[in-house]
Amino acid sequence: MPADRLHLVRHGEVHNPRRVLYGRLPGYGLSVDGRRMARQAAEFVRAMERPVAALICSPLQRTQESAEPFAELFGIAAQVDDRVIEPTNVFEGRRMLHALVNPWNWRHLRKPALPSWGEPYADVVGRMNAAMTEAWDAADSGDIVIVSHQLPIWITHLAVAGLPLRHDPRTRRCALSSVTSFEMRDGKWTETAYAEPASTSGAVDVGAV
Repeated sequence: MPADRLHLVRHGEVHNPRRVLYGRLPGYGLSVDGRRMARQAAEFVRAMERPVAALICSPLQRTQESAEPFAELFGIAAQVDDRVIEPTNVFEGRRMLHALVNPWNWRHLRKPALPSWGEPYADVVGRMNAAMTEAWDAADSGDIVIVSHQLPIWITHLAVAGLPLRHDPRTRRCALSSVTSFEMRDGKWTETAYAEPASTSGAVDVGAV
């Protein structure tokens, strides 16, 4: 039998004093508050009183650190999967407001539906679906936890809901350390729940692509 439920968990707050778009850049780990948020997300999943069969995270520092409390509470090691990583973005390392006032950068905005500034949304959906389906099928039973990033989680939500992938990043419903849950029914993903178990008041959340 496959898994019972799959949870896409976003990482906690990142230490980002320059408030840049960090993307896949190395060296961006969790802040002190981010570690607390990750712990709250793990405790929220544990409170469901459901066994967790597998814990997966992207190779970036912030997701690996956000997976640590899950590994501790459930007694399982995190497996790294490159397919659940943050998308590429040409604006990595820059402050977005500064970058967008430069006319030279406007060429990267010519096709927002693709989007032209980074990895195509359709490619993100494809790799996320592949990682989710493989983890689902590999489990005999129990839940799967995948610690990923805002855009991959949100774009998965849009695809599962049958909504257009083009969107305004400011409208994403994917808070720090949020938990978006899915089940596979008749060969198709169905979103079953969304929760924001972490206290994020005052958090800095400006680095997502």
